[in-house]
Amino acid sequence: LEDTYSLLWGVTQERKFQDWHMRQARWDQAVFFFIWLCIMAATCVFGSMRCNGADGTAMQILHMALVALFSGVVLCVAYGMAFVCRSLSIMVDVFCCDAAGHSMELSEVSHIWNLTQAVLKKASNSIENCFLAFCLVLAVTMPMLVIDGVVLGTQAASSPALLPGFLVTCGVLRVLLLGAMVSEKCARVPSLINAISFGDGCGRERQRTVDYITSSDAGFFIFDVRLTTAMVLKLTYIWCIAMVGLLTKLASA
Repeated sequence: LEDTYSLLWGVTQERKFQDWHMRQARWDQAVFFFIWLCIMAATCVFGSMRCNGADGTAMQILHMALVALFSGVVLCVAYGMAFVCRSLSIMVDVFCCDAAGHSMELSEVSHIWNLTQAVLKKASNSIENCFLAFCLVLAVTMPMLVIDGVVLGTQAASSPALLPGFLVTCGVLRVLLLGAMVSEKCARVPSLINAISFGDGCGRERQRTVDYITSSDAGFFIFDVRLTTAMVLKLTYIWCIAMVGLLTKLASA
């Protein structure tokens, strides 16, 4: 990942959008840190409800330490992946702004887009293993939440125990949606280029450029599979249906 971060930072300086990028990175950092604070607060509340004597206090401290370690590691990795996805998303936005603002000639559009999609491919390949691991975490966490809800019951006292897993799931889903957002923005680039006027007599060359960008099929890839918002929503929908079925089966049993 070090090479990817260096590459992305070099691109931000070359394209002069480092200030925009750092504002978004600080916002993502604040979001994930807030999620971690909520997880720790919920863990403290649930621990205080079940604390009985010195042994209970020791177990509470151990439980809080394990939750802090696990959730902190997951959210730190999630922030690193969100940093990469946010960089790629802003890079596509800057390309569109430069093209719409006539900061580049039509002859330069294909070349700059070729460099952009090369960076997209390099960055997505560097974190595709983490994305796959996060999908597995999401697939395992949601059934565990359902089982915990059945075991602990529907009382209000059990809500703090379920909240940490739910918040971790939300953080993972946020990263997946940020990755899918890169593909969605790339899919809109051909229509934008096609709507820009580069002067008289450039219609045929503009059409060739649009065809090249369309055929490049740039986006965020996980093991050569293009990640889209529709794919993330479908996976979430399938998992929710499976959780409802599992919850119904456990409740009837």
